[in-house]
Amino acid sequence: MTSTSPHDGRGPSNADERWHKAAQALGEARQRNREAGVAVLVEGLRDRRALERLGFSGPIEVLNRGWPVDDVVLKLVETYGRRCPVDEGSSLILLMDWDRTGGRLQTQCRRSLESLDVRFDERLRTVLTVTLKPETRVVEGLSGLIDVLLPLVNLYDANDSIL
Repeated sequence: MTSTSPHDGRGPSNADERWHKAAQALGEARQRNREAGVAVLVEGLRDRRALERLGFSGPIEVLNRGWPVDDVVLKLVETYGRRCPVDEGSSLILLMDWDRTGGRLQTQCRRSLESLDVRFDERLRTVLTVTLKPETRVVEGLSGLIDVLLPLVNLYDANDSIL
């Protein structure tokens, strides 16, 4: 097995497995984002652009708007509700960076959403934290991994005929 990672430099390893796990999580999130209208909450505009480059076409919301986090969360609850109307699942996917600041923001958003009884999904961040930490610790870093990730994401989101 050969590595598809342009960054690892350690020869054959578990890179293929890591890339596929990341792509599967991204594909599943992209499908819910597109088909169920589940919003993805990211830290900034570069994060939004990275997801758009990966084919996310549903709502992507930005946390850093110059508003307090609790105000952003309230606005998201007003906009998307406490549950997804399509499948009664999560109405938001939280995807903060997997660095220290992102962890603090993720915790703050989680607490606010839990206090409002909002269903949200953190699985994408959890998977990316484990699988892509050697390559990047930030969502916007996905832009530099498009060549490797996008074909794999498309495999796991096979219902997407646009890409």
